[in-house]
Amino acid sequence: MQVLEVKTPKDLDRFIELSFSLYKNFPNYVPQLRKELRDQFSRKNPFFMHAAVKYFVAKKDGRIVGRICSIINRRHREFQQEDAGFFGFFESVNDRDVANALIETVSVDLKTEGMKVMRGPMNFSTNEECGFLIQGYDEHPMIMTPYNPPYYNDLMEQCGMTKAKDLYAYIYDMQDTLPEKVLRVAAIAEKRGITVRPIDKRRFAAEMMVFKEVYNAAWEKNWGFIPLTDEELFYLGERLRQIVVPELTLIAEHEGKPVGFLGMVPDFNVVLKQMKGSLNPLSILKALYYSRKIRGLRLLLLGITREFRNKGVDAVLLREVFPAMLKGKYLNVEFSWILEDNIPVQRIVEMAGGRLYKKYRIYEKAL
Repeated sequence: MQVLEVKTPKDLDRFIELSFSLYKNFPNYVPQLRKELRDQFSRKNPFFMHAAVKYFVAKKDGRIVGRICSIINRRHREFQQEDAGFFGFFESVNDRDVANALIETVSVDLKTEGMKVMRGPMNFSTNEECGFLIQGYDEHPMIMTPYNPPYYNDLMEQCGMTKAKDLYAYIYDMQDTLPEKVLRVAAIAEKRGITVRPIDKRRFAAEMMVFKEVYNAAWEKNWGFIPLTDEELFYLGERLRQIVVPELTLIAEHEGKPVGFLGMVPDFNVVLKQMKGSLNPLSILKALYYSRKIRGLRLLLLGITREFRNKGVDAVLLREVFPAMLKGKYLNVEFSWILEDNIPVQRIVEMAGGRLYKKYRIYEKAL
């Protein structure tokens, strides 16, 4: 067995293709479009403006059986004041030797660069997909959430990795009305001057800057958080722009100042599953057809600035988005992800009627 660094476009294609072959017998797996993956791994992605990434594949008996990448995020070191490096985009057959060789390769690479801790998976940071699924394998993965075989967690423990943090996902099954408590809290907040409006897609760039202001202020103290740069913000915005629904993307304001943000997106994984990673005339026709069959939402973002927390802003946002959820005839909403120790947000979700149904785990080890 060998672990080889990806050096050429052809090597990168092999890196990308591994997941398509590895998951062929996993009915719940949803592949991303190959084109989007190539863009994500290219210099088009502004993440590389402040990060160094190396890609590796494991080869055994002439066949690619695993992959991983090594990530040094300079903004993490600056903002979190921590010499932590990361691994991401891990895939492997169920073979301890393969997994160990991949983890060890990244360990050596990160340690050589002065890192004291290795953590992951991060694809590429907490602003994107992260963690291995550890509960909820029988459930369909919502858009921009990880999915992996159950044996990954055994492999991590066998490689000496330990739990760093768990992330939770809650599911809310649509009802005719919100719980009375949510409506009562929302009414009180409204009397205090909280107003809510949908984003204006005609002013999308400006609205994204409003989102950035709330996001960076609301998440500043969260574990593992790194502020989005303008370049990352617009890169993410362009990826989501086509599926953003204004009535499901709301800004809360107080005296004209943004104090909260709620962003729900339709579960486009329903479409991606049918496209099977390819962008061609047939897959585009499938996308047009299956986009009308989306009945799930993911609450991707819910943030309140620190000075307006516990003042009912979240309740007003939920009350105002609810009619659009009913109009769209959605059946459920996933709230994800939420840190395991973020009890206040978990209580908000539970108050709205959500129930815990998935867990993800981020691992780490000292170097």
